[in-house]
Amino acid sequence: MLRSTPKDIAVAPWYERRDMASKLPLLVLLIAVTCLSQFYRVSNSVIAPELARDLHLSARQIGWAGSAFFFALFAVQLPVGLWFDRFGARRTVSAVSLLAVVGAVWIAHAANAADLITGRIIVGVGCDASFMSVVFLCARWFSARELSTALSWVFAASNLGTLAGATPLAWVAAEIGWRNGFLGLAALTLLVAVLFYAVVRDRPPGSTLPTTHKEPLGDVFRGLWQVWRTKGLLPLLSMHFFAYATMLTVLGVWGGPYLYDVHKLDGMQRGNVLLAMGLAQTIGILCYGPMDRILHSRKQAVILGTYVTAALLLALAAIAKPSLPVAVVLLVAICFCCAFGTVIVAQGRTLFPDRLGGRAVTTVNMAQCLGLTVLPAVTGYIVEGFGASDLAYRLVFATLAGGLVLGSLAYFRAPDNASG
Repeated sequence: MLRSTPKDIAVAPWYERRDMASKLPLLVLLIAVTCLSQFYRVSNSVIAPELARDLHLSARQIGWAGSAFFFALFAVQLPVGLWFDRFGARRTVSAVSLLAVVGAVWIAHAANAADLITGRIIVGVGCDASFMSVVFLCARWFSARELSTALSWVFAASNLGTLAGATPLAWVAAEIGWRNGFLGLAALTLLVAVLFYAVVRDRPPGSTLPTTHKEPLGDVFRGLWQVWRTKGLLPLLSMHFFAYATMLTVLGVWGGPYLYDVHKLDGMQRGNVLLAMGLAQTIGILCYGPMDRILHSRKQAVILGTYVTAALLLALAAIAKPSLPVAVVLLVAICFCCAFGTVIVAQGRTLFPDRLGGRAVTTVNMAQCLGLTVLPAVTGYIVEGFGASDLAYRLVFATLAGGLVLGSLAYFRAPDNASG
């Protein structure tokens, strides 16, 4: 057996450090754009009572405001995928992020439900490319074996935006008002868009493959048809419809109102609980990232997370007016266990060749965006129909649990492309 020399030992870490150093600017900017997207996604939850008071919103309108962001994501997924393949992620993300700036300013000046919903639609379009740029670019900068872990680290770090949408946003709303908070956010979004264009590159140094490719219109639609005909795609989409949407419907839409209506918590108290839920989601993402390597199966990791989360939701639905500690523990556990969406994204990306990368990741993400559009709106009707009572929220939790189980029934037929 050959023995490593001191020289051999010194060289490998040097190359590893150089390799990570070349990827660090990319990772920092990917985290920045996804942090902003996460903040916009969950920002309604902690300040929902204040929004309802200032804009005279009903529970149904709060639900639609939650869905509006994701309806916009869903509506422009395919164009964004085409733009990724034709113009590259760098130019696409930088350009559409300018719309997020406009949307944040719009929300800051909202006078009613229509203004809030319109502003969130504009912001949604502006954030549409953020998360898919992570999958698109990480698939080019990292090996297939490293992909799940790389995605888990970026998505976990992006939850700084989720955490900022909890206690920090509650503090901002109390100190300077939520409107001024959104004006500040608009300025930050503009800065990140400029830096993304200046720093990010669509391929790693030394790559000989083109960063973009122009296709005739016929080839564009043939590529889309090839994506949709890919074996195993539809079962995977069925699970993706419910997975992240379930977690975010709890954390980003109804967590704050539930804590206000049932447990009578004020803004800072709600923010603290949502902060704990966001931290749990972050830790969950980090745990799920390498789990497919440990289990040698992405599918088993997803199924395990699905049924544990469903059981926790049913427990919260079964207990009438639980004590605050019990409710908080269950809410935090739900966010931890339902953080397996990253595994589904990695599983979906490996189904497709690189030339279809943009269209592939946005097609997969369409299911998630559709779920995020449907679940908050549907549950909004439940909350309004039962008067924002304890029973209303218990029915919401039961509905979300049933959705996860329903999605898993089709997902059992999905291919299990383990990471190795």
